[in-house]
Amino acid sequence: MTQPVASHVVVHSLREQIREHILEGIVSGRWQPGERIVERRIAVELQVSQTPVREALRELETLRLIESAPNKGVRVRSLTAADLKESYPVRAGLEGVAAELAAPRLAADPSALEREVAALRTADLVLDGEAQVRHTVAFHHELVRAADNAVLLHAWESLGIEVWTTLSIRWLSPAPRAYAAEHQDIVDAFLRRDPRICLLLKEHVLSCAPQV
Repeated sequence: MTQPVASHVVVHSLREQIREHILEGIVSGRWQPGERIVERRIAVELQVSQTPVREALRELETLRLIESAPNKGVRVRSLTAADLKESYPVRAGLEGVAAELAAPRLAADPSALEREVAALRTADLVLDGEAQVRHTVAFHHELVRAADNAVLLHAWESLGIEVWTTLSIRWLSPAPRAYAAEHQDIVDAFLRRDPRICLLLKEHVLSCAPQV
């Protein structure tokens, strides 16, 4: 497999590397909504067999980012704001549970969250949208990880949060916003052991959903 794919992400399997490569192409606009993704071309480009490419495409279909039809092949879904919005109530529920489970741990040591808030402050200053997305997702990933519940973490990761967040921002082009302050508010709520932390997390996630 060619080096550029492996250099983008740290992964554990060829299938995951191929999936990330295709995801990057969708998010970056290399493949536009409605455009066909040719399995054979990807295999040739990455110098791999078609089997792991097919497996990666199946995963992306599960995420509802692509769709397949007999005799028509695989295409990037033409997603609407309503499609992008659907994951947010589910995510809000999961993160609300995570906040409740993680509250004692994060009240004692919020350093993992604070690192991401510091990075967001830097990104906010220069309105670096890529960094804002990356560190926002990392903040919430650390929060869910702190719940120390493997089932919850798997459910959250399977939603493809980073992908949906990035697509929401890129495709719907919302006005620039500052992210550090609102995430610092969450850290402060953990530190003061706010009994409403579950509700605060839910409200925060839902406030980020695309408007339809």
